[in-house]
Amino acid sequence: MNSYQNSLNLLGRLLIVALFLPAGLSKITGFDGTVAYFTSLGLFAPTLAVVVTIIVEVLGSIALLVGYKVRLVSSLLALFTLAASIVGHAYWSAPAEAAFVAQLLFFKNIAVIGGLLALASSGAGKFSVDGLILKKA
Repeated sequence: MNSYQNSLNLLGRLLIVALFLPAGLSKITGFDGTVAYFTSLGLFAPTLAVVVTIIVEVLGSIALLVGYKVRLVSSLLALFTLAASIVGHAYWSAPAEAAFVAQLLFFKNIAVIGGLLALASSGAGKFSVDGLILKKA
């Protein structure tokens, strides 16, 4: 990657973190409300699902922020986002008054998945822990 690509890679990672980190932190501060929401979605073991979601969003964000294991982490976040989209934004089964917003959120997440897969393809770039490790090797 050249300097321009490395800079855009870092910016892309930061923008993805801007989505996932606040979401994970808000689930910590609003834990009971998040469990209630996950329960309303009919999720099996909603408390465990919230804990796993927090771990994925917060630790995944930190890994992307510093650029550690970016190919793996972005792939896992893409799978997580796909699952969350299917469960949380099922516009095809939403009431008519909620279908538009659910569809909008679903396809916003599909675009995020695209960005995560592009990141998984390119790796972390020079400005990252992964880049430092490659440089030493």
